[in-house]
Amino acid sequence: MASDGPGDDLPGWAPEVPSVQEVGRSMQNFGTYDYAIFTAMLMACGSIGVYFGFVKKSTGEDEYLVGGRNMKTFPISLSLIASFISGISLLGTPTEIYVHGTAYLFIGFGVIIVGVVMSRVFLPVFHELKLTSTYQYLEMRFDKKIRLLGSVLFSIGIMTWLPIVIYVPALAFNQVTGVNVHIVTPFVCIVCIFYTCVGGLRAVVWTDFVQAFIMFGAMLLVAIKGTSDLGGLQVVINRNLESGRIELPSFDWSPLTRHTMWSLVIGGFVHWLQISAINQNMIQRYLALPSLRSARTALWFFIVGVLILIGICGYAGLLIYATYHECDPLTTKLAGAKDQLLPLLVMHILGDFPGLPGLFVAAVFSAALSSLSTGLNSMAAVVLEDFIKPFRKTPFTRRGADILMKFTVVLLGALCVALVFVVERTGSHILQLSMSLSSITSGPSLGIFSMGILLPWVNAKGALFGGLFGLGFMGWLSLSAEAAITSGKIKFIEKPVTTEGCTYSFQQVESLLLVPPDAILDDEDLMSEPWAVYRVSYLWYTVVGALVTMCIGLIISFISPDSTEKLDPMLMAPFVRKYLKNHDKELQRAQGFNSDLELPAVSNDRNADSESTT
Repeated sequence: MASDGPGDDLPGWAPEVPSVQEVGRSMQNFGTYDYAIFTAMLMACGSIGVYFGFVKKSTGEDEYLVGGRNMKTFPISLSLIASFISGISLLGTPTEIYVHGTAYLFIGFGVIIVGVVMSRVFLPVFHELKLTSTYQYLEMRFDKKIRLLGSVLFSIGIMTWLPIVIYVPALAFNQVTGVNVHIVTPFVCIVCIFYTCVGGLRAVVWTDFVQAFIMFGAMLLVAIKGTSDLGGLQVVINRNLESGRIELPSFDWSPLTRHTMWSLVIGGFVHWLQISAINQNMIQRYLALPSLRSARTALWFFIVGVLILIGICGYAGLLIYATYHECDPLTTKLAGAKDQLLPLLVMHILGDFPGLPGLFVAAVFSAALSSLSTGLNSMAAVVLEDFIKPFRKTPFTRRGADILMKFTVVLLGALCVALVFVVERTGSHILQLSMSLSSITSGPSLGIFSMGILLPWVNAKGALFGGLFGLGFMGWLSLSAEAAITSGKIKFIEKPVTTEGCTYSFQQVESLLLVPPDAILDDEDLMSEPWAVYRVSYLWYTVVGALVTMCIGLIISFISPDSTEKLDPMLMAPFVRKYLKNHDKELQRAQGFNSDLELPAVSNDRNADSESTT
């Protein structure tokens, strides 16, 4: 506790109790067993890479990038979950609940809607076309320029997201060991780059399979042990109810309110639709399955698994507050950063059990490695299929393609490690930062694909101008808003905390969570500011980007229209096909094929140079 007792030379310090630095060091008891478990996880991942790289070799583009299109549903489902739930979610979600309350968890309703829309709209199109790169669709539907634009948007998005993915588990490792983040990140990433490079998609999927079990097991262990230490679930619930953390989101219609029911469900749905439905990271796994039916099964396993894991992470946030409800570790600096709260809790409840902190760190790194390996494998597909093949007159030999894909993985992996230095300087809450930056490209990407699949009268010119305008607009909005947050010009109302029950001394400083209410402007004040648009909730960013892109695309397409008579209905969503004039011809062509069986890959007749068949 902070005190000004007699004889104290410095106000705010109490010499008779341990200092926060001493308490922090005492909790960094990451022992031999912990390092052994953490190392065992890395060795297991490396071994899987060795198996698929040198024993059961994954060679050739189809095998390396989509696993030969004959993989099993359950491993793919767990791989999807592990890739989707990165360390950002494992550490960022508990922090979000601790700082802002349970409103964020209602984003789960958006995830359910994603499953419905993706199953009926996007997945049938991509799976029936038997693509390798999602962006091949854009050339079939529009032209090569749009394919290149889509690929560039994906590349920008993935290269801004992966450094955050790497940085987050390094924060956890730093909290429990004291090791600098820039020492551990290169070491761990080398292992990930190795097994992704040599093993291809099969190695990525099976390492994800192992990592998913570690993630679920470690988070359940923290939840069960932490609840037991506090005296049961009722204690956790009561302490959070008293602080106002357990709450429903508001139904405020203002887009400036950080979390409302509308921004969480609608904004969350659109944001995660982009990640799940058109992102090469995720689609590449669905394309590795042999039929549309198995892809839909994997999709719903994925939705259920994600909801469970988000729920566990949300409960971990409640557990953090229930544990530290009388002594906020952010105010005292016991936790060096907001996203180190969960690692701090882990050391508090599991630190006396050799090996268990190591299991938790392995879980956080598992989440990060699965996302990193997925991103690198997807980038290898995009670089080969979208950046090189369309501009190369002679086809690659199998060995040449393998060398190029592996070189891409190594080069981009090293670049991501270097960009961790940039992420470290942002100082933002990681969950919000990742969603804000990804929206720069995710909104325009979703807008382009949605126009292609849902709006047959949108042409290539409209998609191109819409995508470029959306990218420029979202880049300005997201980066400007993030700069305002980082500089402290924008602050958000946060849940109350106290340090009255602290049993250690700390230096009195302004708390990150103790922002006086009168320092935060209400919505009317915000709307009167010239740049109130910077305060729009980050959950609306992808929605805004998609709408801007689609509006510009529609306007341009109406100004210079193209005929839809030559448009192949198989490039449209199933429920749109019946409204096209040439639908009857397509029914005859597809007669005898079941929707769960292999269908011919088709293309737009206007782009004959991009036609392909299977």
